[in-house]
Amino acid sequence: MDTKLAFIVVGVLFTVMALTGTVLKRLPLTTSIIYLLTGFFLGGHGLGLVRIDPLRHSALLERVTEVAILISLFTAGLKLRTPLQDGRWRLPFRLAFLSMTVTVGLVTLLGVVGLGLPLGAAILLGAVLAPTDPVLASDVQVEKPTDRDRLRFSLTGEAGLNDGTAFPFVMLGLGLLGLHDLGAHGWKWVVVDVLWAAAGGLGIGWLMGSLTGRLVLYLRRQHREAVGLDDFVALGLIALSYGCALLAHTYGFLAVFAAGLALRNVEMREADPASAAEEAVHVAPGQEEEELATHPDKAPAYMMEAVLGFNEQLERIAEVGVVVLVGALLSLAYLPPDAFWFVPVLILGVRPVSVYLGLAGERALPLQRGLTAWFGIRGIGSLYYLMYAIQHGLPPDLAHRLTSLTLAVVATSVVVHGLSVTPLMNLYASRARPRRAAA
Repeated sequence: MDTKLAFIVVGVLFTVMALTGTVLKRLPLTTSIIYLLTGFFLGGHGLGLVRIDPLRHSALLERVTEVAILISLFTAGLKLRTPLQDGRWRLPFRLAFLSMTVTVGLVTLLGVVGLGLPLGAAILLGAVLAPTDPVLASDVQVEKPTDRDRLRFSLTGEAGLNDGTAFPFVMLGLGLLGLHDLGAHGWKWVVVDVLWAAAGGLGIGWLMGSLTGRLVLYLRRQHREAVGLDDFVALGLIALSYGCALLAHTYGFLAVFAAGLALRNVEMREADPASAAEEAVHVAPGQEEEELATHPDKAPAYMMEAVLGFNEQLERIAEVGVVVLVGALLSLAYLPPDAFWFVPVLILGVRPVSVYLGLAGERALPLQRGLTAWFGIRGIGSLYYLMYAIQHGLPPDLAHRLTSLTLAVVATSVVVHGLSVTPLMNLYASRARPRRAAA
């Protein structure tokens, strides 16, 4: 795209979204749908201003989607202001581990039997499509750190965790295709790709988040130093935890999510227990900035509010860029006949089955369980894993086929989940209000 036109398009899109944001919240429409349509309009079947091929430009797409996911995962971790020992964590853990594993298994079965894919490619397709998306699911995630709603908490925690827990299956699929060393009888995959990479990533992220949070608070409380530039704290912690995790051959996505959780945990431990829940969200205005940032009781809440606010803005900007690119990628050439049965089966069959099996035995209201089964939003994470596989040598014929199916799933998910999120979440809120009042 011509540079001048690019600036104009970006300016118009940002301005229109800013002016119509309040209206969109009342409509059965999400910003992601607008961005997707904008990208399609600018792409090859529209004005032809954005021409990008997922196979030839896979390296660029891998990096762009990677950055967007990192920002979103860190933000998700910051929002979850609930101790790990709290029982609410059972649901997201079961969704991210059990339900996701069931999803990979069912998609693998569909891939081998229905699509005729080799076993490795079918497992890879399952891993690509299994994780729910932290970037596009903001409308069903927790709205603020003090939000204790089980549905929103479960969907946020699931999206934060399963963007990392899907990686072992990606490596398994690549290994079965001869593109990754699994070790004799798969020992290396189990020990390194499953156990070490997952546990190490979580541990590194938690350590980095805890140390960074405590260091910043120590400098502010004891020496009135390190005040301001909380946005640098966010960016630095994301990059540090991700880089260290990759250096240790662990999963960086889990590390970044854990870093956000750890930073929030520091705030919960260090803040004034009597007022922290409210002050974590409401901070006094700018003239008291230094006083609040260095106050013994208020410094933790102030730090978290500043970091979270900055990250939420970054997340919105990243969503615009990536979803517009997804829209530009859409093409009839990438819409295979198999997509017409595969996509509905994935959304209406595989997701509900995996959720109900993963949550078997858990106490959950029927509406909560039903909405959890419906809002399995696929998006940027799926595109990242696909580009990652292509960059690791996925054969062109398989790359083209998996790309076509993945883009069909992502585009459908953006539209159908986007159109349904406002009415369904309004219905859920109306049902939940009487229960809260009775409690």
